[in-house]
Parts: sequence; structure tokens; C-alpha cells
Amino acid sequence: MQVNQVNPTPYVFSRLSPARVSAVYDTYWRFAAERQKIFFSRMTKTNAPWSNDEIMQTHKFTNAYRAADRTSQYLIRNVIYRDGLPTSSTETFFRTILFKIFNKIETWELFEEKLGTVTYEDFSFEHYDKILTEAKDKGERIYSAAYIMPPGGKSFGQVAKHQNHLLLLKMMIDDHVPDRLAQMPSMQAGFECLRSYPTIGDFLAYQFITDLNYSNLTEFNEMDFVIPGPGARDGIRKCFLDSGGLSEPEIIRLMVDRQEEEFERLGLKFQSLWGRRLQLIDCQNLFCEVDKYARIAHPDIVGISGRTRIKQKFVPKSEHVKYFFPPKWGVNAHIYQPTSTTQKDHTGQPSTSCRPSMGSR
Repeated sequence: MQVNQVNPTPYVFSRLSPARVSAVYDTYWRFAAERQKIFFSRMTKTNAPWSNDEIMQTHKFTNAYRAADRTSQYLIRNVIYRDGLPTSSTETFFRTILFKIFNKIETWELFEEKLGTVTYEDFSFEHYDKILTEAKDKGERIYSAAYIMPPGGKSFGQVAKHQNHLLLLKMMIDDHVPDRLAQMPSMQAGFECLRSYPTIGDFLAYQFITDLNYSNLTEFNEMDFVIPGPGARDGIRKCFLDSGGLSEPEIIRLMVDRQEEEFERLGLKFQSLWGRRLQLIDCQNLFCEVDKYARIAHPDIVGISGRTRIKQKFVPKSEHVKYFFPPKWGVNAHIYQPTSTTQKDHTGQPSTSCRPSMGSR
């Protein structure tokens, strides 16, 4: 069944009533299943194409699971859990937020090239500013295009955006945010703490607290809280003709709760992340991705922004990701098992799994 199969008329689910869904609602689930199939196909190093879907072959989409994306994987393995790095709350916070402010692997590797081990103990505003200024003067891009970081000049008074962000990071550490987060009872409390600082709005605060929660600094329940970003709001608008009075966070939670039922209804074999269900952050991200996908698959269904094109083309990376997830999730032991082993699908039943052996790493 193709991911971009179009249901000719919107379907109203009685259990969602009075919410009404469009054809994009079914596409959401087909997209999630197909994108996860691509993830496992690429992981086992099968040859391209990894999908028969022309839209997915042509355009770039993130994984169904946020933590499986290349940048998140780099953060988890090389920034948070890299062997030999100090593990205090301050150092973990510093490394994580420093990486996420720029959200660009090349910028982090630039720091390592110039500094060796990146630690707050050796932090110098002047030194970091010099590294970033020299890179900019060479025409290098130091920020990712994934999302926009506000410049922060009004709050910190510096001309260069990166200077304001370095001062923001220092301000949070001076305010003992790492230790405060470690004592907070919920993800929402952590979100609100980060949200209170200059230049950090709802979207960034939610992204940052999610990334910090990959570490051992916090033990928040990911199902405690969700904040939809602009792209997710567009996706929700396209999937739901009428929300039936549900808020956007409630709709995202609805998707999490219904995932097994919907995959089964559509006859989709969704291969989970070794038994880990899609979480709130994942379903939030999927709304953002299906918003982009629907611009081509469902051009007649418009969202809030009115965008009609997908900007980024898919270009395969030559290097192979060595997958590693937060150890507290309990999935790492299953990643590089022999191909003869099995894993549970969305129904909880064993299914044949094509996984790389240790030798394929």
C-alpha cells in the first residue's frame, strides 16, 4: 500500500466524534510506517531505493522517532554519553545546550578541533567567541537551518547572535539551572524553567528539555508534556477538518494513544523502536513531517502557513550511523543482534527483524 494513497472523502471516526478528519489523517499513519521501514532498511545497509514512494525518494524527511535522526544521534552518542567526559549536572547541561543552540554537528566538531575536550570548567566567552567569529569570517555557517534561534541582542547587548547565545548559556549556569532541573518533578516544570530565559520561546524550550532528558540529568516522563511547533500545527490542521474541541496537545496525545489501533486498521506493519512506542515528541514531529509530505500528496488540503513546496531534497549521507539511544530506554542491547532474532511489532507480537550483526557496525 502506497504512503500517498488518497482517501477520496474525509472519513469520520465515531470514536473521535465530534472531531472530523481529512484524507491526510490516514496519510499520517502510512507516512510513519513507511518512514520507519526506510529507517530499518538503511540501518541494515540494503541498497537504495529504500521506498517505492516517489515523494520520500525525492525529499528529505526526519525519522518517525526523533532520537533516531542523525543530529540527535550525534548529540546522544558524542556529546552526552561520550566516554571520558565529565558527568556532573553542570557539564552535562553545558554540553547539551551548547550543542543545541547551534544544532550543527560541524560547529561542535569545530569546538573540539580548537579546544580538545569541551567542558564548562575551561569555558571562556572570549575564546568561544573568537572560534565562532573566525568561522563566520571564513563564510562558514555555524547555525543549523532546522529552526531559528532569536538573536538576543535586546537582552544581552551583543552585536553577533552567537555572542548573545554564549552569554545566555552562561547566565543559565550561573543561575544554577542544571541543579534546579535535576530536582524538578516534571517535564513541564523543566520546560517552564527554560522558557523563562531570554530568546527561549515555547518551541525551543520544549526541544531543549527533550534533549536534556536524553541524559541522566533528568528522569522526566516524556508522556508528561508536549508543545506543538509551527510545522506540527500545520500538520494538525491538515489532518483534522474539525478538532472537536480538542486542543493541539490533546490531539497529539490522541495520536499516541491510538497508534496501535490505527496501524492495525490500515493494515500497516509498523516496526517500533525495539518495543518503544511512538512518544509525544515523535507524534508531534510526525505532524510536522506530514505537513510537508501533504504539500505534494494532498495539494488541495492547506494548512496554516499556506506553503506548497518542500525545500530540502533527499541526499544520502555516505557515513553510516552507529545507533545508540539513551541507556535508560533499554533498547541498545537489541540494536546489533543477529538477523535471525525477532522483535515486536506494534501489536506486541514477534516479527522477523532484519538487524545488522555486530560486524556491520
